[in-house]
This record gives sequence, C-alpha cells and structure tokens, in this order.
Amino acid sequence: MPTPIENSPLYRICNPRSVAVFGASNRFSAMGSAQLTALLSLGYEGAVYPVHPSETTVQGLRAYRDVRDLPEVPDLALIILPTRVVPEVLEACGQKGIRHAIVVSGGFREVRTEEGTALQTALLETTRRHGIRFIGPNCIGVVNPHLRFNTTIFEYGCDPGFIGIGSQSGSFVTQMFDYLGRFGLGFSAGISVGNEADIDIVDCLEYLGECPHTRVIALYIEGIRRGREFIETARSVARHKPIVAYYVGGSEAGKKAGLSHTGAMAGPDRLYDGVFRQAGILRAGSIEELFDFCWALGSCPRPRGNGVVIQTHSGGPGAAAADACGRAGLSLPALSPATLERLAPHVPGTGSVGNPVDLTFTKNPMDYFVTIPEILLDEPEADALLTYFLVPSRMVKRALESMGVPPDQVDHQTDQLMAEQAGAIASLRDRCGKPLLGFSFRTREDRFIRALQDRGIPVLPSPERGARAVAALVRYARFADKLTPA
Repeated sequence: MPTPIENSPLYRICNPRSVAVFGASNRFSAMGSAQLTALLSLGYEGAVYPVHPSETTVQGLRAYRDVRDLPEVPDLALIILPTRVVPEVLEACGQKGIRHAIVVSGGFREVRTEEGTALQTALLETTRRHGIRFIGPNCIGVVNPHLRFNTTIFEYGCDPGFIGIGSQSGSFVTQMFDYLGRFGLGFSAGISVGNEADIDIVDCLEYLGECPHTRVIALYIEGIRRGREFIETARSVARHKPIVAYYVGGSEAGKKAGLSHTGAMAGPDRLYDGVFRQAGILRAGSIEELFDFCWALGSCPRPRGNGVVIQTHSGGPGAAAADACGRAGLSLPALSPATLERLAPHVPGTGSVGNPVDLTFTKNPMDYFVTIPEILLDEPEADALLTYFLVPSRMVKRALESMGVPPDQVDHQTDQLMAEQAGAIASLRDRCGKPLLGFSFRTREDRFIRALQDRGIPVLPSPERGARAVAALVRYARFADKLTPA
C-alpha cells in the first residue's frame, strides 16, 4: 500500500526511476543540454533517455528519435522545447504511458498574450486527458540531492541537506546552491513550480511535509491561488515541521514583477501577514533571513521561552548582540546567584557576569567552549544561548608551536583540537536540549567555524542575524504550541 508521500503527485517527479529528456543535444549552449549535463554530473543512477529527432547519441547516451521508441515507459518526461510543440510532445508522452512531467519551456500564460494563454490551455487539455501530473510550465524543475537527481540548469555542488524549498522562482532554488554551501548547508529537495498550471505550492507543502529528509520547509511566494487549501495544509504540516516563507508581492512593484514572471496574482502585505499567522508560517524579510531561519529551525530544539544569554569575549560584539536581541523581542534575563557562584572561578576580574557574559580573557581558554556554556545553559532563566565565536586558526597554530609541537604535526593537531572543541559544544547542545547558536565575522574558511557548522551548530555571519534566528525559534515554538491539539 502506498505511503502518504508516495501518493503525492510530486513523488515520482522528485524520485523518478527513469527520465526521458526532450531538448538536450550535443550543442552545449542549448538550455536543455545544460540541464542534461547537470543531471548527469550529480551521478543520477536511473535510466536517462534523450529524445532527439536527428542525433543518435547525446552526451554519450543513446538517443531516440521518438518517445514511442523508448525501451520502457519512463517515470518522468523533462521537456525543454519551443513552446508551440510542447502540447504535441505531451500528447506523445501520454500515448506512451508517461504520467509525470516537468515543463521547463516558457512563453505560456506568464507572457499575457492570447497565444500564450491558448498554449497553456492546450497543454492542460492534453495532460488532463492522459492523467499526466506536471510542474511548470516556465520552471526550472527539481533537485533531490539524496537521490543525486537534478533537472535544473546549474550543477549541484553541496552535500544533501535538510532544507526543502517550494519556489515560484527557479533562481531561488538554483542560485542558492552555492549560497547554502558557504555555510555547509544543502537542500533535501528543491521544487520550482513556475506558472503552477497543475502542481502548485500547496502540493509542495504536502510533499515536503512527508519528506523524510526535510526538517524545515522554505517557500518563495509571489502569489497564492488556493488560499483555503494553503492555510489548512500549512497548519497541518507546521504542527510537526517548521515553515518559513518569503513573500515578494506586497508592494506595487513586487506585484507587477510577479505577474510578469509567473502570472501570479499577489495581494497586500497585511493580507499575507494574516494568512501566514493563521497557517503557522514564519515570514522572512529577505532571502538571507529565509535561510537563516531555516538553518536555526532545522538544527535547534524548541526553546521554552524567549530568555537569551549572550556569551562573548569581546565587548562590542556582545553589546551588538544584546541590542539585536532587544530589537527582535527577546529578553536578556539576569543570572541567578547559583549561576554566578559557578561562574566565579572561570571569569577574571576584568570580565563581566551580567548578560551579556563578557569574559574578555580566561586563564583556561578551553573553559569558553564547554565549562562556561554548560553553566550558562543550566541557568533556569536561559531558554537559549547565543555565543560569539572567534578562534583564528593561526593563533592556535602559534600556541601549539610555542608548546614545542613538531612543525609537520601542527596542522593536524590544530584540526584535531578544533574538531574536539566543536564536538564538545555539539554534545553539550544535545545534552541540555536548549538552542545553542553562534555568530562570528569569520567565515567557513576558518577551521573552527567549519567544524562547528559541520556538527550542526548554526554560526550566523552577524549578531543581528543570530538574534533574529533565535527569535524565529521562539516564534515557531509559540506557533507549534498553539497548533498542537491539547
């Protein structure tokens, strides 16, 4: 008996066992060729059947003149062809028995001409007659890194991740590959729905809500057509899986851009704010914020309240984090006498045990990474810990050199020390069951930042982004409490 995810029309689109590709050739400047290259480069292990009217091989694969000549009925048709021939090709696919498709081709309803509208109507008539479910037209397709499957135009270079995205823009799937990789993140699944002639954002929510690799759902929205179904589906999914949305149709300029991009009908910001609140969806104010929130929500436990303790060894970043927390609606509780007593042996006279806890300097630098965070997370009023991380690799290497470590062992021992400290922090997070996030102006190129991120600790690029990510955790915890039946 099929599972709920297998009943989704997106299941075989995102998890095909075989694919027929229309529009790829040996001319590598063609869009279809680029998409086939991206598919093959990721290492997809299913059967791939290029269909081409004259080429006998395409990119090293045997090509077929007609879909009816294929040796089997593929699970999926990937169509990157001139607009006018798409309904005809879909008719042939339907006769072959193909029941799922991705229509990348543009020039349909989104161009707002009589011809474009008529072609989309013909496309729908054909697919409905044959029972074909499809995404598009005017989309970039899907990426499922866990299956090593990618129909988009860009090669996927990240590891498989836990963020699932449903997007009315292809760019905000494909152009996020590199962006997410900068933080050690990746997609569990990415779905570009384009004009939503058939499968839409609601279907994406249903699929990603059941996807075992997806911990958090991101949505890029220019307009919602099935409002009631969207709210009902999102409320059901948000009970067990966070949803973050970035909506761009609230201004007049955004509304016009969305209409010309995918033909989406947008509404005012206040209306969508209400829709998202009813649905239990967090609204992001930017693309960066969309993925910051997803990072935190997919990595951290739910906080019990909004009390944050800030740990720093530099006054400026601590003050900036405190200000950002206040602006994000978070509270900075005073530490209890018991916590202050435990901290006393580890904080020098030059430090501060207010909140932020500014250590300035510690006799044992390793206290900063385990002993002190453990004390702070044990604080009854602390619902989350936000830590400033600054451990330049060069300083660690110099310290090891001064201790007489042989030069040929310094790099190895530096990596080992970084990994041990990052592992200890991750273990502490797991034991305490409270969110532990970092912020740093250093990037993933720093060994320690990379080690933390690889162990599931979100390290955001600024105190402001760190504070807003913590606030998103608090907001989702409140949503989930309301959405979960008593």
